[in-house]
Amino acid sequence: MEPYFAATYGNASSVHRFGREAKQALEGARGTIASLLGAAPAELFFTSGGTEADNLALRGLPAKAGGREETITTTAEHHAVLETAEDLRNQGAKVRIVPVDGTGVVDPDALRPLLGQSTLLVSIMHGNNEVGSISPLPTIAEMVHAAGGYLHSDAVQTAGKVPVDVNRLGVDMLSLSAHKMYGPKGVGLLYVRRTCPLHPVVSGGGQERGLRPGTENVAGAVGMAEAFRLAVGEMEHESARLAGLRDALEQELTGRFSSLMVNGDRANRLPHILNVSFDSAVFPLEGEMLVVNMDLEGVACSAGSACTSGSVQPSHVLMAMGRDEKTARAALRFSFGRSNTIEDVGRVVDALERTIGRMSA
Repeated sequence: MEPYFAATYGNASSVHRFGREAKQALEGARGTIASLLGAAPAELFFTSGGTEADNLALRGLPAKAGGREETITTTAEHHAVLETAEDLRNQGAKVRIVPVDGTGVVDPDALRPLLGQSTLLVSIMHGNNEVGSISPLPTIAEMVHAAGGYLHSDAVQTAGKVPVDVNRLGVDMLSLSAHKMYGPKGVGLLYVRRTCPLHPVVSGGGQERGLRPGTENVAGAVGMAEAFRLAVGEMEHESARLAGLRDALEQELTGRFSSLMVNGDRANRLPHILNVSFDSAVFPLEGEMLVVNMDLEGVACSAGSACTSGSVQPSHVLMAMGRDEKTARAALRFSFGRSNTIEDVGRVVDALERTIGRMSA
C-alpha cells in the first residue's frame, strides 16, 4: 500500500499520467479480488466497508413492475442489514424479517413459503459474525431465483476463512470488508452480478462505473486485494489450525464449567469463532462485566459483535436463537486469529475461571 500513499498518489479518475498509474493499480486490485471470488472485475464495486456495501445492496434495488417489492431478511443479521431494513420499512417499503432456528440460521423449508411474486430481495448472511453458523446459501439461492427474486449475502466474516465463490453460492450480491482478512480498515466492496439491476444511492460522480460515486481509495483497494490473496493462499491450513484451537477451547470450557452452553451450529460453523454463554438459572452473570474482567486478565473477547460491544443490550442474535435475556447477556464471543497458539487456550480457561470466581463471590 505504501507507494500509493506517496509516490503513486494520483486520482484514479484523472486522465493524466499520475491518474492513469493509480487507475492501473485500482483495476489490478479489482482483478485480483474478482479471480478469488469467481467473479468478473466489472462486477466488483469498492466501498468504504461492509456496512456501506450492505446499505447499497438493500437500498439500490428498485421495486419492479407487477408488485415485486418485498425485501426479506432474518432476525440474526448484522446491524448493517437489520437497521437498513428497518429504515426502509419506516420509509414505506415492504420488509419482512423472518426468525432463525436455534443455531442462528434460517431454515430453507421455513423460508420457501414466504417467497413469491412480491419477493424482490432476500438478504441472508453467509457466516454469522457472533456465533459462526454458516447459512445454506446455495439451497436458498435456488429458492429465491425460482421465485424471481435476488439474493444478497453479507460475507464479511467468511471471506478468507472458508471458500467464497459467488457462482457456487448462487448470490446476486455479496458484501466484503478488508479488515476481516487483515487488510486495511475503511475499505470493502460489493459484488453485483451483471444481471442484477442495482442503482446508486449516492450522487456526485461517475466513479465505480457510476454505482458508487466518490474518489476511490486506491491504497485501500490494493491492500484489500493483497490481504485477500494471502488469506486465500493459506486458508486451508490456517482454517484447520484455527478450528483446532476453537475446538480445544470448547472442550476445556465445557469440561470445566457445567453450566456452559455453546451457541451456534456445532456441525457447520466458521473455524475461528466460539460463542458460549452461562445458563442464567445457574450463573446470573452480566456479559459486559465478563468482558471487562477478562480484559483485566489480558484476554480480549466480546459479548457480541465488535460493532455492538459498547451496548448494554443482550445479543440480538442469541435472543433470536431462543436464549432467554439473562443467558443472552451472560455470553462471551472468542475469536481466534493468526497470533493465537494452543498455549492461549489454557490461559483463557484459567482467566475465565478466576473471573467467574470473582464475580460469583
